[in-house]
Amino acid sequence: MTGQQVWRPTRRRLTDALLAALAPVAVCGLALGGLSTWTAYGNAGTPARIAVTEGRVYLPYGDAPDTAAFFRITNSGGSADRLLKVTSRAVDGVGTLSRHRMSGTRSASAQTVASVAVPAGGSLAMSPYGLDVTVPAEAGWQAGDLVSFTLHFERGGAVKTLAVVVRPGEDDTLQGEWRVRVLCVPTRDEQARMRG
Repeated sequence: MTGQQVWRPTRRRLTDALLAALAPVAVCGLALGGLSTWTAYGNAGTPARIAVTEGRVYLPYGDAPDTAAFFRITNSGGSADRLLKVTSRAVDGVGTLSRHRMSGTRSASAQTVASVAVPAGGSLAMSPYGLDVTVPAEAGWQAGDLVSFTLHFERGGAVKTLAVVVRPGEDDTLQGEWRVRVLCVPTRDEQARMRG
């Protein structure tokens, strides 16, 4: 071994190496502690918590092949979600999400939308003047009937709900009564009494 020196650790070299390794470990530990505290206090957000209420379906008028369904969707979670589609075993086919816009010439236009955002901590109220679900109409529906729907969300999954069949223009008078009924689904006899 000519001319080569064997490397020997000195106290200075060991101290420098230890400090170089300790700095990134300390920064990572501090960041992890800060993120854990932030999450523990609920600031990191919570998953979307979707509730669907006030479902109603317009009674079809004449020989119209389609009608509209409306829901109030509330997201009490800390993350936004998206309504992707609406299905029902009570109707043939899948409901279509539509947005209606009024023009200045007393006419309206409808536009199909692929999905609808439901903001975190907010709600979405469907109406005939904005967003609704266009569904195939069933001939046997009568005012007061209940129709089951499943609303499919991107993160919240499938949410099942009921909608009451109402005549257009009369849905506001039934909303308070419907809020009570949603807690206890009426039997067929009770539905018959509500119709009559």
